[in-house]
Amino acid sequence: MGNAVLALRLIIGWTYFSAFWRRLILENKLDPEAAGYIGEKFNHFLPNALFIKPLIQYLVENPEVLLYKMWIFTLVEGFVGLFLMIGFKTRLISIVVFFLAMGILLGSGWIGTTCLDEWQIGVLGLAGGFTLFQAGSGQFSLDYFINKNNFIRQEEKWNKTSQSKFTPYFVAFSFFLLFATLYTNQVFHGGVYGTLHNKSVKPKLEITNLKQQKNQVSFDVMRVEGADVYGSFLIQIDFINHQNKTIETLDMNELSKLPKHQISNYYVAKVTPHKHSLVLPLGAKANLNFELEEQIHKVILTDISGLQWEQTITN
Repeated sequence: MGNAVLALRLIIGWTYFSAFWRRLILENKLDPEAAGYIGEKFNHFLPNALFIKPLIQYLVENPEVLLYKMWIFTLVEGFVGLFLMIGFKTRLISIVVFFLAMGILLGSGWIGTTCLDEWQIGVLGLAGGFTLFQAGSGQFSLDYFINKNNFIRQEEKWNKTSQSKFTPYFVAFSFFLLFATLYTNQVFHGGVYGTLHNKSVKPKLEITNLKQQKNQVSFDVMRVEGADVYGSFLIQIDFINHQNKTIETLDMNELSKLPKHQISNYYVAKVTPHKHSLVLPLGAKANLNFELEEQIHKVILTDISGLQWEQTITN
């Protein structure tokens, strides 16, 4: 059985080891000040994560803890991938693979602009980890070469026991994994029934906590959908009064030069002014504040794509 899934063991091993290889050997993606910091990628999971959203939010709100966890996560992936490829304690490592894949699925299964990338990685990781747990490492493994005779005896005992005792549980768990696959496919993408949807196709902003105190207007804005590889480019903010007239407009040039004291970021992924716009990465949330003499009724935010979002004042 182990020999039959050798290709699966090697490829799953490399997919996890390559995460370590990319982040620490090819580039340094564990530097919070460097472009491509893995903590910002993790922040992208936040808006639509399933069940583990509070944990992700806690980490991105606490950058020091997040960095510590990203180091641990990366090292775990490195060891898991290496041990799988050399066939060391395969069944034990396959359990870790299962939980790593579950984290990927619940955290980022909704992300994927073309073919539901992260969801596929997650569900196939679950199935692959479970398959490796059943099959073991086979002859082409470090376990086999360390103690050949003992390995053979243990595998024979496992095969006899699993066939006679564990088969009903393995079958039941396989159908549980199918249920998890269908459930997450439906929740994240509407892939089982109804209307298909892909939250990575176009940007979406949420505006909350809009208020005005004397001449100070502030609101929170968060990017909750769209591609994770680039930001939403905010090129205009309109402030509208109760007569539905525009009393103030900030264009792309003004937003690109927005002072830092007017932007208070909540998470690791940050809303920042760039050359031609105000950029909102996926998962970023910030409080924006402005000075206005007149009373406003609502704000309208315009993306470079032409999409608009508006929110009415709450007080």
